[in-house]
Amino acid sequence: MDWKPLLLAFTAVFLAEFGDKTQLLILSLAAKEGKFLATFLGAALALSFTSLIAAWLGSIVFKLLPPNWIRIIAGVFFIFFGVVTLLSKNNF
Repeated sequence: MDWKPLLLAFTAVFLAEFGDKTQLLILSLAAKEGKFLATFLGAALALSFTSLIAAWLGSIVFKLLPPNWIRIIAGVFFIFFGVVTLLSKNNF
């Protein structure tokens, strides 16, 4: 097994998710329901499933497009969602 992608993915997801809205939602659900294991398993399965879809699509896109295009497209999407978030009426 190639450990570099595993460690990069773990670090990226851990840092991106740490303290975000999803984590706070899981915290509030666990506090409200008082069901640690069920809340953890539900969150872990959801994150695992979305990560599975992203990794699968990423492997397909990698075969179809040159790496430069993938970086450019990812950057455009990142900027687009950032602008949408900034312009959102419910942002502040």
